[in-house]
Amino acid sequence: MAGVSPLSNRWSKQVLSNFEQAATTYNSQAQLQRAVAWRLARQCARQPIPAGFWVDLGSGTGLMADALEACNPHQAVLRVDGCPEMLKHQHQSSSSQLWDLNVGLPSWPISPSLLASSFALHWLINPLERLHEWMAALAPQGWLALALPVQGSFPQWHQAAATAGVSCTALPFPSQASLLDVLSSNSIRHQQLHQFTQQSPEVFQLLKPMRQIGAQASPCPSMGVGNWRHLKQAWPRCQNSGDAQLTWLIQLLLIQR
Repeated sequence: MAGVSPLSNRWSKQVLSNFEQAATTYNSQAQLQRAVAWRLARQCARQPIPAGFWVDLGSGTGLMADALEACNPHQAVLRVDGCPEMLKHQHQSSSSQLWDLNVGLPSWPISPSLLASSFALHWLINPLERLHEWMAALAPQGWLALALPVQGSFPQWHQAAATAGVSCTALPFPSQASLLDVLSSNSIRHQQLHQFTQQSPEVFQLLKPMRQIGAQASPCPSMGVGNWRHLKQAWPRCQNSGDAQLTWLIQLLLIQR
């Protein structure tokens, strides 16, 4: 992988390994990812996106591609992902391509009129570089549909870590501003920031689904049992219910080249 450090390469392998191990449980646990995929697909259905070659980048088990095809019954979507176990869970009639998006995009015979990606860009090495690359790969007047968590997510986790005096091992996300900077010269047709707050009596139950879908990788060193105990004790609680909460900020973007 030209230009990628051994550390980045190890990170990429760790991410793919985690998702591979979670492939069989992903669909049953990825409620948030499914909900966001449908929101993005419905937004796409409201836009004049031309038929043609449509691709779901970082497709995983195909939640985004499935939603797009459901909203556009005569349009097929190619699923592209670096995890073979995830691709095995696509519908038998669907088309898929095994590809590591960290090395760029595959060489296709035609340019895509739609590149869609949900909950995938932030897992890649140099996500902003990948974003620029995706925009450049579109056919003239082609569209990019994007959904991903952004900076500002997990405020309760960050607050608890600061209060407990321990490292926050939450995955760092790109900022809204950095995404928009890459897209400044293009036509943003839709942008919306969605807030989702999950709630549970136990902090562990808030974080457990991340492991169940393979999303537990972090560039930060793992914490010991003692630090996790301190983190749990410092986690802020909802005043009304007493439950622990975890808030996601999800950026939706539709851009026309």
